[in-house]
Parts: sequence; structure tokens; C-alpha cells
Amino acid sequence: MVGIESDPGYHAAMTTTEATSAVPARARRADPWRDTDVIDARAPRFNQAFVGIVSLVAVLTGWWPLFALLALHLAIGLTFGRRFCITCVAYFRLIQPRFGEGPLEDSRPPRFANMVGVAVLTASTVAFVAGLPVVGLALGVLVAALALLASITGLCVGCEIYRFGARLRRIQARQLVRIDPHDLEHQATGPFVVQFTHPLCSDCHTLERELREAGREVVCIDVRARPDLARKYGVAAVPVAVAVSREGLVTARIAG
Repeated sequence: MVGIESDPGYHAAMTTTEATSAVPARARRADPWRDTDVIDARAPRFNQAFVGIVSLVAVLTGWWPLFALLALHLAIGLTFGRRFCITCVAYFRLIQPRFGEGPLEDSRPPRFANMVGVAVLTASTVAFVAGLPVVGLALGVLVAALALLASITGLCVGCEIYRFGARLRRIQARQLVRIDPHDLEHQATGPFVVQFTHPLCSDCHTLERELREAGREVVCIDVRARPDLARKYGVAAVPVAVAVSREGLVTARIAG
């Protein structure tokens, strides 16, 4: 899935040195420093492996300041963007050029997971400072376990919490009961499918291909080109696809 918002590092300019050391544009679909609404799915797992290993070392050695350093590391990346995230730079400069770009996904779920990580790691640090080592250690164990689980299996609990929240917001907002035909550059002759998509979304391309192969008439709305329509219809992440009658009434939700 691909989110619509970008992180704070989106507008950072690439220097001449960085441009010459970057992977050639043809080798990857998304520039990691500019296309920050998506991310190589392997990058969060690399970051989670780093967080999990360092947290585990802190748990085993009892050196709790490592929790504070991890919280600081994540907070800096969240605040200033990927260029200031050590694991992001390591992955996109060293790992991705050698192993290639993985599937692209929404960057917001792993970003939210990092925010949760900052909160728990900060709470762990505060607990140790306050003389509550058992609480601090328990929180540290939680971070280590969840981060290592995500890096090994791909199951990111923080990401799933974000996705659940996005689905809940859509349900509460009662969106997508009707698509205004005037918003579509399409003259329908019968029922069709409206798909909210993004040009760099791997899942979007797969879904569109499957729908067309099934004989469905598909009308795509690019959320990057039309963020106004994404906001109007409450689309927080793509792909989202709905079956629509000729009159614009939504008859079924297909994806998202």
C-alpha cells in the first residue's frame, strides 16, 4: 500500500556528491530521497533488525543508555528525514545498490511504527532514570522482541496498528458511498471499477492488471496527481478499488 503524504525530508536537495554516488535512476523506480511517500519494503526490515539487535544487546548487558540512543536515532530520522537516518543511509547507499530495489510500499505504516518505537524506548529510558529498572527492562524486551519479529517475518505490529486505524477512520467517516461522475474523465456505459492508485505502487499495478484480466472496466484516479480527490473520498492509502454503478453509486468495495 502507498500513502499520500511525504516525510519532512522530501524537499531536501541532492548535492553533486550525492548525485554521483546514488544508484542510477533506471535501476530503481523510486528515488529514496524524493519519493518519500513510498519506501522499499526491505528498508524498514533492515532498520528493525538494527533496532532489535541493539535493544537485545542492551537487555543482555544491562547498559540501558542504548535505549536512549536508539530513541534519539529514530526521532532524528522522523524529524529531519531519511538523509539523517543512519540505517536509511546505510540501506539506500550500501545495501540497495548491491541487491536491487524490493517491492515498494506505503511509507507511513513503518513511519508510525518508528514513532511507537520512539515512545516505548523513551519510556524505558525514563523508567531506568526514575529507578524502575524492571519496568525499563520490560519495555526494552518488548522493543527487541517486536523489532526482531518484524525484521525476520515481516510482521510489523506498529504497521498493522496504523493500517487498522486507517480502516477504522474510513468506516467512521462512511466514505465512498458515491463517486461523482463529474470527477471522472470517463463516460461509463455500464458498471465499472474506480481504483485509487499511485504510479509507484506495486500493489496498485497488480490489482489493476488482475481487474482488467477479469474483464472489469477500470477507471484509475492517481492520488499523486489528484490529492484533492483522495481527500474528498477519504482515501488515506492505496490501492483502494470500488465497484460503481453507471450513476456513480458504490455497490461494493473490492480493495482497501
